[in-house]
Amino acid sequence: MKVHHLNCGCMCPVGGALFDGFSKGIYAHLVCHCLLIETDRDGLVLVDTGFGRDDSRQPEKRLSGFFRLMNNIQKRETLTARSRIEALGFSAEDVRHIILTHLDFDHAGGLTDFPAARIHLLQTEIDTAQQRHSWLARERYRPGQWSGMSGWTGYQCRGEKWYGFEAVTALQGLPPEILLVPLAGHTRGHAGIAVSQPQGAGCCMGVMPGSIGAKWTCKRPAVHPACVFTSG
Repeated sequence: MKVHHLNCGCMCPVGGALFDGFSKGIYAHLVCHCLLIETDRDGLVLVDTGFGRDDSRQPEKRLSGFFRLMNNIQKRETLTARSRIEALGFSAEDVRHIILTHLDFDHAGGLTDFPAARIHLLQTEIDTAQQRHSWLARERYRPGQWSGMSGWTGYQCRGEKWYGFEAVTALQGLPPEILLVPLAGHTRGHAGIAVSQPQGAGCCMGVMPGSIGAKWTCKRPAVHPACVFTSG
């Protein structure tokens, strides 16, 4: 399998290094880090989607006004997963599976750009996003980004132990080298996505947008100060 690291969105909130750890000025520079996995038999697999084309075209209908202001979301259609994938020479139809770490607006916005893809995530996250039981849940979970999508597969938080994690879950219709790792905290149904390759296994946590060059390993993530507000 070949893994591409993609930047599928940009946010520039006031706060500089408080958010991203490296910016020198007043504005931070956060990316929506996604993975595109080329498999031998199962087509392309997209891990998270970042923002979608309709988020750039109609942000007031798709995104929370609160987070649009707080995160200073940049409207750049060229940064969407679909545009990135097409730039690599593929089409949206080549993406047969999408695995979501969670359903926050900056991770699930591109779902509608891949209407034929099968969607994989923890069932707890589906239930939490549909209930939207609090003000914060209503701001972060945006049904306009995904309510019309079909082909959802929800998974329970169980499985075998793996690299110190309590459980990992195999995904239906996908190679055994790709696994779902329950990591409740940032959201109730948050998960990491583990990918095993000849040079070693890696885990995409999908917790906080950061540097596209960030190293990904099988270690439990440290909590970034900017994650505290949206944890729970």
